[in-house]
Amino acid sequence: MLIEHEGVSPTVHPSAYVAPTATLCGDVRVGPGCRVLFGAVLTAEGGPVELGANSIVMENAVLRGTRRDPLRLGRQVLVGPQSYLTGCTVEDEVFLATGSRVFNGARIGMRAEVRINAVVHLRTVLSADAMVPIGWVAVGDPARILPPDQHEAIWAVQKGLDFPGYVFGLDRPADGQSLMPALTERFGRALGRHRDDRAVEETSAANGEASPS
Repeated sequence: MLIEHEGVSPTVHPSAYVAPTATLCGDVRVGPGCRVLFGAVLTAEGGPVELGANSIVMENAVLRGTRRDPLRLGRQVLVGPQSYLTGCTVEDEVFLATGSRVFNGARIGMRAEVRINAVVHLRTVLSADAMVPIGWVAVGDPARILPPDQHEAIWAVQKGLDFPGYVFGLDRPADGQSLMPALTERFGRALGRHRDDRAVEETSAANGEASPS
């Protein structure tokens, strides 16, 4: 399904394939030879989502562009099933395995591999040819690659990356207080912009007739 969001519709190159149960919303640009498979969701939440030539997004993956950080895949990238990418830049020939997670402001260098259920954290820079093992966490700039049981070492880097401030513009609350009331109010207000979305003719969008402004 192709959906117009805030007056902008997806564009799909004629040589690309988008499965009928995939959803593309807003300023999503699918390049030549790409494949977007069943159940995948590509949504432009204030910033574009762009797929370079011959990239593949597999079943039930979610890709989100944000106002601060567009989402861009390079050429010949594979995004595995059930992966989640938001506001990140992925260079050419990268492999993101099943269940991988890549967060806001992250940058992944050419030919890097993020293996099953591994995480590339907020604002993390993963160098070319790097590899994050199954279930491990890459965090920081330059990235430290740590096993998931090293919570204190991960947090020592992660805290300074300031997830609530960078992603939501909120201060981290004092101990014993919750971030969630302010976070859900602010995020919910932003997501409410989808109320005016509308489905568009897929053939028109695929032919570039409903192109981004």
